[in-house]
Amino acid sequence: MLNWAGLPMTRRELLGLSSLGFGQIALSHLLARTSEAAPVTIYNDLRARKGHFPGRAKSVIQLVQNGGPSQMDLFDPKPMLAKYAGQPHPDGVEIHQPGNTNTLLPTPFEFQQRGECGMDISEALPHQAEIVDKLCFIRSMHTEHNNHSEGLNMLLTCKIFAGRPAMGAWISYALGTENQNLPAYVVLRDPKGYTIGGRQLWANGFLPALYQGIEFNMSGSPVHHLKPAEQKPPGVQEQGLEYLARINKLHLDARPGETELESRIRNFELAARMQVEAMDVLDIAGESPETKKLYGVDDEIRGPYGLRCLMARRLVEAGVRFVQVTTSPGQPWDHHDKLEERMLKIAAETDQGAAALVKDLDARGMLDETIVMWAGEFGRLPTTQRDDGRDHNRNAFTIWFAGGGFKPGRIYGQTDDFGYRSVVDRVSVPEMHATVLHQLGLDHRRTTYPHAGRLETPADVTVTGARVIGDLLDNEVHAA
Repeated sequence: MLNWAGLPMTRRELLGLSSLGFGQIALSHLLARTSEAAPVTIYNDLRARKGHFPGRAKSVIQLVQNGGPSQMDLFDPKPMLAKYAGQPHPDGVEIHQPGNTNTLLPTPFEFQQRGECGMDISEALPHQAEIVDKLCFIRSMHTEHNNHSEGLNMLLTCKIFAGRPAMGAWISYALGTENQNLPAYVVLRDPKGYTIGGRQLWANGFLPALYQGIEFNMSGSPVHHLKPAEQKPPGVQEQGLEYLARINKLHLDARPGETELESRIRNFELAARMQVEAMDVLDIAGESPETKKLYGVDDEIRGPYGLRCLMARRLVEAGVRFVQVTTSPGQPWDHHDKLEERMLKIAAETDQGAAALVKDLDARGMLDETIVMWAGEFGRLPTTQRDDGRDHNRNAFTIWFAGGGFKPGRIYGQTDDFGYRSVVDRVSVPEMHATVLHQLGLDHRRTTYPHAGRLETPADVTVTGARVIGDLLDNEVHAA
């Protein structure tokens, strides 16, 4: 539509002309309300910032268990599955998916109550069984989608669709980092390949690009292209970087407000500072033999994941705000068949490293200020798929936290008798995000960024109304 001058009509002009001008009146009201609101501070740097109130924790290590770990085979035993094995679900639950028999499948694993908290834990996780009194279990998680990509997006961004910032990006944006020579948000993945979702799982979304997760390599140079391919004479690289900085500043001065450009320049500057410190922080030569044995870094099966967990500890120790660790490529917890065999394989790869991380942080006096989060994107069904497997289940799954003010030895929430649905003290993914941010000193409703005409928040509270789950915490919940 064209205006009186023959040019495309603006939204303001269209509102002014439509409905006898009522659109203009509404727009004026909205603009007046916006002008009265408190200004929104937009960051595009990594300087350490204070939260909205004193936080119990300073950093987060997120152990992403991609694939959907089965709650009733790991953390949430259901004797009724054995009692009614091979029979249809008595409540008439039917799962219409290819290969599903809709008959109940008992767990192939033995459970035992461990620790003073009496947590039931599967024989598949002997190392995590040793630390249950350090862990805070949520048995009543639920989510919004049964597909892996959407489920992982939901777990990490509070929306099933791609395009929003991951938890680590929001936290890095809000709090910056304690070490200006390292990224605020580091990703440690298996070098053999990506999980479903790839880089979207640590994306900055609509936040400035400076806050996306930075992948660190597990061998050789920590970051691609961090050092010149050819050795330069002394002083040459420094002179080149100084010249580049001057050119970038001129380019930026001519384009104010270009956040992508600003982020790119800051990333160049960060890369230059990282050349020394990134190499040092990932060099485990100085770690004791006892520590290396604790993580199993020399073991062919346990070593790769154990090394990533050890690197995560070293990174938060060096001041990195958020570290994300993924398992082996693909979806290793996705057991549609051969459940016992395949679960024992991924459990053997990851169990020792996860437990060692909690033990090591605790021994170094770091656990109280570091949140460790162990979570997959959803759980599994109590019914059978392909004779000896389980299909996806968004209605119930278990995750755990350690440190950072989460109550140790806490078992929160409950599923039904067959583990199909969370029924007591249900916890949504946005509520989980809100609680993590709270422990870092952030009110998730006040952690905002303007995008597409609205103020976005980490938990998207305009839709979900997410709350902080105070019963998970051993510190006083700040008033909303």
